Amino acid sequence: MPTYSAIQVAPDGSLEATERELVEPAPGHVRIRVEACGVCHSDSLAVHEHAASEIGRVPGHEAVGRIDAVGDGVGSWSIGDRVGVGYLGGHCGVCDRCRRGDFTGCTDQPATGVTVDGGYAEVLYARQSGLVAIPDELSSIEAAPLLCAGFTTFNALRKAAAAPGDLVAVQGIGGLGHLGLQYARKMGARVVAIARGTDKAPLAKGLGAQDYIDSRSVDPGKALQALGGADVVLATAASGASMTALVPGIARGGRLMVVGASFEPIEVSPISLIFGDVTVGGSLTGSSIENEDNLRFAAENGVRAMIEEAPLADAAAAYARMMDGDARFRMVLAIA
Repeated sequence: MPTYSAIQVAPDGSLEATERELVEPAPGHVRIRVEACGVCHSDSLAVHEHAASEIGRVPGHEAVGRIDAVGDGVGSWSIGDRVGVGYLGGHCGVCDRCRRGDFTGCTDQPATGVTVDGGYAEVLYARQSGLVAIPDELSSIEAAPLLCAGFTTFNALRKAAAAPGDLVAVQGIGGLGHLGLQYARKMGARVVAIARGTDKAPLAKGLGAQDYIDSRSVDPGKALQALGGADVVLATAASGASMTALVPGIARGGRLMVVGASFEPIEVSPISLIFGDVTVGGSLTGSSIENEDNLRFAAENGVRAMIEEAPLADAAAAYARMMDGDARFRMVLAIA
């Protein structure tokens, strides 16, 4: 049988090379020859110690490539189409959430690279409802990190109804934040970046921030109020305590939109919610068609991730570099 190369999670939690049999896609699925795959912090949901008898998962949910086979029942996709697959691997269309139009909340949706094999491989199999068309203006390397990191910040800003002229604060200038700054500015917002220390100030302003707050030297809530109060705070740093400090800086009727995943609680007083009419919410990427909106916006407005490339064979080192916080700012596996 023909095979393809992949990187899987070994029983001890490390990443190891393997060969998988090349098979035909299942009904409603396609087979993709992967050209690039981003390395995301959420890959850690799959990279952990397994039982010795368990077959390791192939991580990766920022995958881009070309369809080379289609299963029975696949309608609008053809061999040769360049597509992407994000974290949410495709809604079922029949569960209660889908019947109500909540495709993100589908209860029978695979998590790419977590519950099904992902893009750290030469080949990926995906449900057709999870496919995202890639604009010609974006290379596969450029598109990969936009499928999750870019989409997370783009859709969060849309859900928060960030409007031109609004003061949008982006907390954290990392893999998510450096994209959030670009999206917010291109949406016409007045953008302020918030980070610890002053070393990232020049970068933040180069990415679109008009103001910069060093949360190490000043109270970020008071600093935001001095600017008039934030209509939207996009919190990308995975720290509940640092998000708590931002709540007093939100304008009346404003919103704290959380995308930095953390188990730490965010403390918000009932007074802030009642008298400040403040809303606290979160955002988990979105549907595949919304991701196409994201990619078109990025392609047309020059939103791009700062990328470090690595070959598939170096996936373990790329993953470790990302987990150690050394990547600036997104690692992408160049696979084709």
